[in-house]
Amino acid sequence: MKKRTSVIKPAKAMLLGLMLLLFSSTAFATELTMFYPVAVGGPLTKIVDKLVQEFEAQNPDISIKAIYSGNYSDTMTKAMTALKGGTPPHLSVILSTEIFTLIDNDAILAFDDLVTTPDDKQWLDSFYPALMANSRTGNKTWSIPFQRSTIVMYYNKDAFRKAGLDPDKPPSTWEELAEMGKKLLIKDSDGKVTQWGLEIPSTGYPYWMFGALSKQNSEVLMNDAGTETYFDSPGVIQALDFWKSLGTEHKIMPEGTIEWGTLRTDFLEQKTAMMWHSTGNLTAVKDNASFDFGVAMLPAKKERGTPTGGGNFFIFKKTTPEERAAAVKFIKWMTQPVRTAQWSIGTGYLGIRPDAYETEELKAYVESFSAAAVARDQLKYATAELSVHENGKVYKILNDAIQAALTGAKTPENALKDAQKQAERILKRYR
Repeated sequence: MKKRTSVIKPAKAMLLGLMLLLFSSTAFATELTMFYPVAVGGPLTKIVDKLVQEFEAQNPDISIKAIYSGNYSDTMTKAMTALKGGTPPHLSVILSTEIFTLIDNDAILAFDDLVTTPDDKQWLDSFYPALMANSRTGNKTWSIPFQRSTIVMYYNKDAFRKAGLDPDKPPSTWEELAEMGKKLLIKDSDGKVTQWGLEIPSTGYPYWMFGALSKQNSEVLMNDAGTETYFDSPGVIQALDFWKSLGTEHKIMPEGTIEWGTLRTDFLEQKTAMMWHSTGNLTAVKDNASFDFGVAMLPAKKERGTPTGGGNFFIFKKTTPEERAAAVKFIKWMTQPVRTAQWSIGTGYLGIRPDAYETEELKAYVESFSAAAVARDQLKYATAELSVHENGKVYKILNDAIQAALTGAKTPENALKDAQKQAERILKRYR
């Protein structure tokens, strides 16, 4: 009897030890909450969920809870509300341009203070420099590029052919844009437009589109420190004049405002022959277009130009050392070349680092679908997206000015001069 007891006890002890080990590895896994914007374009939630599951399978000691939070503005609002309530997310993908607002609210951590090894520091320099323009300030890296884009021009090649235009030669200048737009305009017997030549969205992110037009006229909208805006510069005013003229003078697009959220549908339903939109729509257009389409860089006035756009990873300050380490590990994993390649193919967003385009998967994809390289190639003409202190307030000021000009409530000059005065009042204290 004694002999039997001596055999059972070690077995029970081993079983108990295994149970304790299993419990401790589950109970003490580092759990991270991530806010993520989804109302941008493409089947993002499924792709993000799949990536999170793969990461958790490889890192069972880390759990990621992705909370999908609407568009970029919604995500920023929810993050700031959670911050003020004392329970911010551990990490989030937020517009890269919110960098100054998040720093001013002491909400985020600089990655330079979180990475220590030479490999980690090299990782911080592995991304396209144009994408880092909105990621760094004060000689520190505050966010990491992920869901990044430029504005590109989508155009209906079949419509070009019907209009007698070369489908492989989209407009490369403002003049060509207006001329081709007129040839692409179609009206029915009652004089009603059934196909516009061009649509540029002026709700949602009008400041972003305006940044492209301004850069094409060799102008930028703000300084690098986020303390000054240049809305009333002559070249900036000229850019808004041209935008308005596309509807009022050239009549190649609707007068007034054009909805961001329905523009892709307009293009797919062939209500417009050309549209300016995020490269983040590329896969959705590819999967749903019933016609031959092309993607081109935006046209030039004095030069080609587009702002970069999209979301970066931020790590919030109210985190434990373990949570910070886990967040960095997850972000590094998500931004490796192979996953960046998968993300670009699955969504249409940019491969955020040059070596992503050297992976076999993305290299083969670009060879078979050249449109996937347009946004990448356009980076050499890109500028930083509008980003200043009290970003939300300044965005609203400029957006309202753009819409006032497009609807005829103000002249472009008066609208932008008024906007500059308002922005100046907000930003002067940061200088």
